[in-house]
Amino acid sequence: MMYPHTILINKLIRPAISTGVLALVFMGFSCMQQTKPAKSPDGYNLTAPAKYALPVSLTEISGLAFYKGDPKVIYAHEDETGKLFYFGWGDKDVKHVKFGNHGDYEDIAICKEQVIILRSDGVLFIFPFSEARAGNITHVSTQADILPKGEYESLYADEKTGLVYILTKNSKADKKQKQTNGFIFSLSAKGTVTKTGEFSIPVDDIANLTDDKKRIKFAPSALAKNTRTNEWYIVSSVNKLLVVTDANWKVKQTYPLAPSLFPQPEGIAFDKQNNLYISNEGGLGSGTILKFVYKK
Repeated sequence: MMYPHTILINKLIRPAISTGVLALVFMGFSCMQQTKPAKSPDGYNLTAPAKYALPVSLTEISGLAFYKGDPKVIYAHEDETGKLFYFGWGDKDVKHVKFGNHGDYEDIAICKEQVIILRSDGVLFIFPFSEARAGNITHVSTQADILPKGEYESLYADEKTGLVYILTKNSKADKKQKQTNGFIFSLSAKGTVTKTGEFSIPVDDIANLTDDKKRIKFAPSALAKNTRTNEWYIVSSVNKLLVVTDANWKVKQTYPLAPSLFPQPEGIAFDKQNNLYISNEGGLGSGTILKFVYKK
């Protein structure tokens, strides 16, 4: 039997308890909203790209670039044959020109009328853009011994400053220092480079923004600069991760990349309309380029 005074107490306490529980729930939800990383960088939707399935010749596409940001022609290469490919978005047939022998070529940049190709051992192949467009490359400058011993896949060249940026993918120094080291070069009009600086990105800063803090092994596979925000966009294929830093390489955010869309992201670039492009090696399927249209 429940006495009247007990009923009165229950009526007073239950609403307070319910209100308290709801408050705790909303507080927890609010905290989750504040700490959970955003799904896409500002202006882009990484889940809804336009997709370009590439021809068989570019199944193993590594890097891509634009000439002065013009999206009408995409310049790309794959990682074996020493060929530079050029084509329009959606073309079924692509043209190419030979610049080197077989090798593990990883990234490309176009700057100051020069095409720069990065090989995985840190050697640069530089040749005139005019020769590439003419379909006959005869003057290739090979820049060796400019980087510490290691593995390299990420290259970016700034058209305005003539500076070339290269990120290490893997080296003994990186492992020991628990950071990714980068190197800056100045590109001359003759196609030679001179080292002008260094920078680094602490791996712990990346790990602190991911769900895999203990096991993360950051291995950059592509690099590009968002000139609208002056932020650096770095792709790591091993981690299925996009890392965004500020202009001074301070990590701002990380974005997981869905394996269904990004089976092996190896290249990244922006066009002059601020649209973002990420290329994927094909593996069992065709190579792809994904285009993420910029929206304010």
